[in-house]
Amino acid sequence: MSAPSLVRPAVPSLPAAWLTPVELGVLGAMWGSSFMLMRVAAKDFGPLPLVAMRLTLGALVLLPLLARARGSLTRRLLPALALVGALNAAVPFSLFAWAAQRAPAGVGAITNSLAVLFTALVAFLFFGETIGARRAVSLLAGFAGVVVLASGKVAGASLGWAVAAGVSAAFMYGVAANLARRYLNGIPPGATAASTLALAAVMVWPFALATWPEHAIPAVSWGAASVLGVFGTGIGYVMFYRLIQRLGPARAATVTYLVPLFAVAWAWLLLDEPLTPTMALAGALILGGVALGQRKAT
Repeated sequence: MSAPSLVRPAVPSLPAAWLTPVELGVLGAMWGSSFMLMRVAAKDFGPLPLVAMRLTLGALVLLPLLARARGSLTRRLLPALALVGALNAAVPFSLFAWAAQRAPAGVGAITNSLAVLFTALVAFLFFGETIGARRAVSLLAGFAGVVVLASGKVAGASLGWAVAAGVSAAFMYGVAANLARRYLNGIPPGATAASTLALAAVMVWPFALATWPEHAIPAVSWGAASVLGVFGTGIGYVMFYRLIQRLGPARAATVTYLVPLFAVAWAWLLLDEPLTPTMALAGALILGGVALGQRKAT
């Protein structure tokens, strides 16, 4: 063994030290605003036309990453890319857009947080990974939060179906994460994101055209859909993969804690949507479960 170095590691400059928390905060704000933007635009576009717009704009933003890594994509990978595109974008985006027509923005954001727990559960059920007592407790806490959230009401209407849609979307994220880890490993993350979004857009557009609204879509909804696609999907994916490369997937996933907080704050500030006690309790249970599941065993 070589002698330990006597040179002290360089202390990061103040801008470098603040870079990661600032980027996490910005990404949390962007992804939190996505649920508010869906709430604004879905009522005029309908779920499938809105998702088609979102996927197309997001894929266009990521197109340079796809062009840069096109040599790593082969026809052999097309089925896996298409399946991940369906499970990680086309179907869950549609479910969240459908739920946005029926429930406050915070409901979708809270159920979205379950994706981290579902990733662990799917790995345990279908891919032989161990789950451990701590993560099992985190899953129970998360699912208790789902029960609490589904029991809530807003303006006298039950949230059950909207919660079911959000939970189903989060489960699909968990399946897609495991499939991507096993069958798309080695492909640059930006190219994976760009190709799966593009394939998802191809899948959704026929259904979007068949259900395109006959009425004129207001400018505010066009604006919300555009911001959702460019920032919430395209640029958001770029930032997330930058964080994964710098921090690793586990630490980058801490942005999950910020998304519901920003979603509720944006919806309260701009849409006058309240945070109900049921949503607060459910959010605490689900995010507490996510936090417990993310902790390293000692």
